[in-house]
Amino acid sequence: MSDKSTGASIHQSSTDWPVFAISGGFIVLFVVVALLNVELVTKWVNVAQHFSTTYFGALWQVLLFSTFVIALYLGISSYGKVRVGGLDKPEISTFRWISMIMCALLAGGGVFWSSAEPMYHFLTPPPTFPGVAAATAAAVAPALAQSYMHWGFLAWAILGTLGTVVLMYSCYHKNMPMKPRALLYPLVGEAGVNGWMGTAVDAASIIAVAAGTIGPIGFLGLQLSYSLEFLLGIPNVYSSQLGVIVVITIIYSITAATPIYKGINLLSKINVLIAIGLMAAIMIVGPGGFIVDSFLSAFGLYLQDFVRVSLDRSNTQWLGWWTVFYWGWFLGYGPMMAIFVTRISRGRTIREIVLSVAVIAPVVTNIWFTVLGGAGIHYELTNPGSVSNALNESGLPAALIAIVGQLPFSAVLIPVALVLVVLFLVTTGAGMTYSIAISVTGDEDPPIWIRLFWGVLMGAMAAVLIKIGDGGIKALQTFIIVSAVPVGLFYIPQLWTGIKCAKLLAEAEAQKKETQKDTQ
Repeated sequence: MSDKSTGASIHQSSTDWPVFAISGGFIVLFVVVALLNVELVTKWVNVAQHFSTTYFGALWQVLLFSTFVIALYLGISSYGKVRVGGLDKPEISTFRWISMIMCALLAGGGVFWSSAEPMYHFLTPPPTFPGVAAATAAAVAPALAQSYMHWGFLAWAILGTLGTVVLMYSCYHKNMPMKPRALLYPLVGEAGVNGWMGTAVDAASIIAVAAGTIGPIGFLGLQLSYSLEFLLGIPNVYSSQLGVIVVITIIYSITAATPIYKGINLLSKINVLIAIGLMAAIMIVGPGGFIVDSFLSAFGLYLQDFVRVSLDRSNTQWLGWWTVFYWGWFLGYGPMMAIFVTRISRGRTIREIVLSVAVIAPVVTNIWFTVLGGAGIHYELTNPGSVSNALNESGLPAALIAIVGQLPFSAVLIPVALVLVVLFLVTTGAGMTYSIAISVTGDEDPPIWIRLFWGVLMGAMAAVLIKIGDGGIKALQTFIIVSAVPVGLFYIPQLWTGIKCAKLLAEAEAQKKETQKDTQ
């Protein structure tokens, strides 16, 4: 039934046991088999990954590019002014709303790649910018521009634009459950949503986002354990990594168990404020002028070559390890992020959603990458090896420490950066745990035990994969691409159902206003 005063869907909590068993069972089975024979799992996953990138890589590039273009069209068209979700005004302030959106995904980039990816591209220029000499001043803008491509407009657009519009219509106007299957409603109707197809979509979406979240949890264990050894001399061994994962899992599980407008909302606000403070500190005491110049040059290059680089297929092997990997990762996050954005965006207009998700969030993310990654490139230019040696010898966890450690007041800034790392991942873990619980129950306020179950399960799986070693985490990271294949297939129809739903929402709003006018 529906709440006629708000248009909101109201569903009694009912755990979808087939979805619960398929998704949870698959994740557990994957880890158990990896524990028994990680080499065999890695071999299987690599074969599946090669198949996925070969036959779906180009499709994903077109899908993400088209999603961004169509979302922009909806935002600037007359549909953009349509207010969605059945409310006449937003439930939370704009600052907190954008903070929640950004922090729900930025953990993957903010924690691991913002300091490392620009450095990788600086040391080995991407084939999308041919003829650039490695590790030179000429390589700075292309390195940052390629990072912007991976964490910019296309990445964010697939996470919460067209999918959010479809869910707003399906869930708040047609009373479909708040689950990934509701994305199918404009295409297959209620019967298709409630049938086997809906079950398959829910399970595939949960598996994909769980795989995409377990990896960063494991990497955080590695990063903080490395940092504790660097700062305090605590040995970087499995017991330290396990202790970090246990603490992080407890924090984000408890956060997910609290009301969304309290726990996740508060953490997101704190997250953004600390991030702004850290960026300001780096700009003031670090290479601020170099960072500003690099951002302007790189962002201009990004915009200039946006279409070409978005659709470039000149080196498919490189794309498979970089761009296509990211597109698979973000596609896997797509349904849950759309649910999350839908849940917190009632009362917003389509234009506000598109502008915030597909424009503001990417630009802020690019700035974040420039501050950390640009500072690292500056230090590498002036003192070759000061960042790259740590990155090559100790991997991603070492990049952030190597960069911040060269700043004045590093004794203060390193702990602040690590606190931010933790908060980012806690927010993402809580947001995805909450969204998975919604997807299993169809309830916008799912039972606490469901939230705790998924939070603890993902933390436990990360701990087991860390115990296996690099092979386990790498196998899961590679599997992310494979798990995105079914998600990508049911995202394709959104290219036209997103427009269709925007039109239907506009008609519903016009009819509502006409009715209100007649009753006055």
